[in-house]
Amino acid sequence: MRQIKPLEIGDLTVEKPVIQGGMGVGISLHRLAGAVAKAGGLGIISTAQIGFREPDFKDDPLSANLRAIGTELKKAREIAPAGVIGFNIMVATKQYEQYVKAAVKAGADIIISGAGLPVSLPEYAAEAWRELESENGGKGRRRTKLAPIVSTAKSASVICRFWDRKYKMVPDLIVIEGPLAGGHLGFTREQLGEYGADTADVEHTYKRDCYDREVAEILKVVKTYEEKYDTRIPVVTAGGIYDHEDVLHQLSLGVDGVQVATRLVTTRECDAPDCYKQAYIKAKAEDIVITKSPVGMPGRAIVNPFLEEAAGGRIPPRRCFRCLETCDPSKTPYCITAALVNAAEGDLDHALLFCGSNACRAERIETVEEVMRELAGV
Repeated sequence: MRQIKPLEIGDLTVEKPVIQGGMGVGISLHRLAGAVAKAGGLGIISTAQIGFREPDFKDDPLSANLRAIGTELKKAREIAPAGVIGFNIMVATKQYEQYVKAAVKAGADIIISGAGLPVSLPEYAAEAWRELESENGGKGRRRTKLAPIVSTAKSASVICRFWDRKYKMVPDLIVIEGPLAGGHLGFTREQLGEYGADTADVEHTYKRDCYDREVAEILKVVKTYEEKYDTRIPVVTAGGIYDHEDVLHQLSLGVDGVQVATRLVTTRECDAPDCYKQAYIKAKAEDIVITKSPVGMPGRAIVNPFLEEAAGGRIPPRRCFRCLETCDPSKTPYCITAALVNAAEGDLDHALLFCGSNACRAERIETVEEVMRELAGV
């Protein structure tokens, strides 16, 4: 197997150019992020309802979540003191600004942000940094790197142009998330159909060359801004990356690294319960489907009794956790927080089991170290 180069993000060096994807609720917390960082990758903690285990979560989810950001990062740093660790924060999150500021103040190395266009991410991060400096809390610390998630050349252009005009800056890193990714997808159902990524037979229907061309167009957009700012903007791709050959293919497109999530779920260190991991191992290709999420985006998940019930009609929420800007509790098809918390707590019959297109390839529980070595070809 061919060895690959480290991922350089400004003054951050990630020994193995593998970013662990952020998976909420409760799937990628400190154990997984810390283990990935310790193994030489970039560990990412998802802030999506990160405080669901806090005693006051049901009554005051915002306070519980903001508190847990610091707690989870601290625990991850204890696992990997010298590792690179950050957060995934969804733009669609209510009080998005507060989550960004909490992550910066906690000492995140990087914030990766999608589920919407993170047009205000630099503003919120800068405000948090100024507050830190006024308190002398920023002395000797690296500035938190900022990385938007894009899926098309159009979205990459919008983000880079906006950040350039308003903030006189460019992203520190760009994550390209393709149509084979798990969870919420940055495509319409029609776009997924164009790539052949909306069926249960993705292995034979997915038009890889077609999306490879989209990646090339995104790289052209990035190059324009690299030249304007005389800087290097590293790019990583995500979605459907499961083994070393997948990594090599992505690198052959001209990107600097990859983001991997599904492959890391079935590891000992993943924060998900064992029954969740076993659901991946038991899943067959036909069990992985595209479903409509309350967020308003298509999502990829494993068929189970919950999805079957949701397909039959609305499941009224019992309470509102005030998680998403776009959610109307009186109309939402189901409460996504409740469904994802159930998954994290092992109540799989009432859970939304997000996964990537390759979840059916999982055969056993591995260690993070084993997975990282195989992905990197060492």
